[in-house]
Amino acid sequence: MLYLTSFLTFFKIGLFTFGGGYAMISLIEREIVEKKKWITREEFLDLLAVSQSAPGVMSVNVSIFVGYKLKGNTGSIFCALGTILPSFIIILLIAMFFSYFKENEVVERIFKGIRPAIVALIAVPVINMAKAAGISYRTAIIPIAAALLIWVFDVSPVYIVLTAGIGGIVYGYFQRKNMK
Repeated sequence: MLYLTSFLTFFKIGLFTFGGGYAMISLIEREIVEKKKWITREEFLDLLAVSQSAPGVMSVNVSIFVGYKLKGNTGSIFCALGTILPSFIIILLIAMFFSYFKENEVVERIFKGIRPAIVALIAVPVINMAKAAGISYRTAIIPIAAALLIWVFDVSPVYIVLTAGIGGIVYGYFQRKNMK
């Protein structure tokens, strides 16, 4: 029964979320942390960090990790399929009927109207994660600097992630050393 429940949970998340992985974060958190209580909030934050750094689509990575925690490899498959299947079906339907709608003004206006909502869907989980991670005005300089390096100076995100990882290791080392 847990297989079906996890599949349907992630199917619903995949079906009703627009804007990609980041837009899914708040819905995933509400479903698997608050409603189902499959993982804790702290586990969810760790899961997001791992999912973002792993190759592939973040929302699929989250579903794979949650499925694995619930029911091992088979649970991972059910949760991943639940996340992927709605997008696959929708894209397939769009591809089948795209030629009928590509010049339709109503469809074009609908997509323009959805854009601001998607920005909000992405902004809310970012703010919530920042609060949960304990980001203050002093530490906010790190993500701001990373965004500017990527946007303005065209630095590869790979270098940002590697530098942040090394910086975290060094910081943790000195923190432990100071505690002793």
